[in-house]
Amino acid sequence: MVNFKVIVSDPKTKSYQFDVTGDEVNNIIGKSIGETLDGNLVGLPGYTLKITGGNDKDGFTMRGDLPGAKRHRILMSGGVGDEPKSKGERKRKFVRGKEISSDTVQINTKVVEYGDKSIDVILGGGEEAAAEE
Repeated sequence: MVNFKVIVSDPKTKSYQFDVTGDEVNNIIGKSIGETLDGNLVGLPGYTLKITGGNDKDGFTMRGDLPGAKRHRILMSGGVGDEPKSKGERKRKFVRGKEISSDTVQINTKVVEYGDKSIDVILGGGEEAAAEE
């Protein structure tokens, strides 16, 4: 069975990592960079998450401008997956397409819509723990 590590980045505070297994995986496979996910998939009710990228099992990054889920070897001069050392330098590198498949291991997301409670409170810390002390 496929397992995903979903990294949820909250622009207001910090990032959180969740493991997604079982039937929830089927709801994620086939989605692309730029699409939204329901926060219930990772245990965040009321939240909406936007897919911003990810990595496959061999560490190759996903690019939002490549169709499909397979690996491509493209000539790059910067952008996602490449950082040129000098101006005008180009390299042919492997990158993954924008669609999530069973080869994907890590999915990067960011919070687009917030729920009623903060993520820290949902995870068992934060405001409630501070109020009890």
